[in-house]
Amino acid sequence: MKNHNFFSNLAFCLAENHLGKTSKNPSVGCVVVKNNSIISSGVTSIKGRPHAEYNALNKNMNFKGSIMYVTLEPCTHYGLTPPCTSLIKRKKIKKVFYCFDDPDLRTYKKAKKKYKNKIVKLKNIESRNKKFYKSYYLNKKENFPLIDAKLAISKDYYTINKNSQWITNNRSRKVGHLLRSKYDCIISTSSSINKDNSLLNCRINGLNNSKPDLIIIDRYLKLKKKLNLFNISNKRKTFVVTLSNDRKKISFLQKRKIKIIKINQLKNKTDFKILFRKIFLKVGGRVLIETGLTFLNELFRFNLVNDLYIFLSSTKLKKKGYNNNKINYIKKIKLKNMVNVNLNNDKLFRIKIK
Repeated sequence: MKNHNFFSNLAFCLAENHLGKTSKNPSVGCVVVKNNSIISSGVTSIKGRPHAEYNALNKNMNFKGSIMYVTLEPCTHYGLTPPCTSLIKRKKIKKVFYCFDDPDLRTYKKAKKKYKNKIVKLKNIESRNKKFYKSYYLNKKENFPLIDAKLAISKDYYTINKNSQWITNNRSRKVGHLLRSKYDCIISTSSSINKDNSLLNCRINGLNNSKPDLIIIDRYLKLKKKLNLFNISNKRKTFVVTLSNDRKKISFLQKRKIKIIKINQLKNKTDFKILFRKIFLKVGGRVLIETGLTFLNELFRFNLVNDLYIFLSSTKLKKKGYNNNKINYIKKIKLKNMVNVNLNNDKLFRIKIK
């Protein structure tokens, strides 16, 4: 069982690299082993295809008698591509160990039935990585995205620095960029973007080409016209969610290749759920909220946030700090489950909200 743990964990490391970059398909890692040595590996491609198993097996080598470790049950259905189980059989893989059942009903628990004893589920591996496919299971079962949020606060619980755009140190901000890369899209508000003139991209070498899409909540089209995000060449998709029918402003945004999502209102939980389902259909299943307290408090009130990432500064702002809305909810949260990462005296907590 020791080797099962080792090779399966390597497969999860591969899958982690493309988390948030595979659209509505899950990010899957695959490792192929022969004579107790890795001979090939693969991960789901950017945008979701080809699958990890195809990327691992589409090589000019002899796979006969090999063992495969894959993070998710291999697909058994024909879609845009043939099923991975057919390729596995054709390449004469001896045995497949996988960690999670695929909730897609076209595949769910069918691989084991199709290949009987040749495909085996590793339950103990599943229990240790149970959060990894949380977004994918939610996407498949409810047609709804996983919604996480990120917030930076000072040691004395202020979210705004009167003298600077930043609350935390440079190291924390770089880890924040890495965190963004794990999501299909970032949601912010016109108020936050107008105040900080923010780009909300991944400013780390090697990640900036994997920008998450950007959704801007701008109910009354208050976005300023001279913002940095209008001046950069952008491969990502950008959407503005609005109630407004201001034709001039809409035309201004559309000329800059920004798409408009019209809504009738955004007041109650039903309105928010309708909006998030639209976002899921347009951009994918993993959403990161980066806004001020006003919008974030609405999401807390409607119980829509799954995990909250809090970057806690090592310094107090005192008179230099303030909040634009109530921070009572954040203050009630017990800061536990600290993420083991060096932030030069800052701290990062991942808090399960629901």
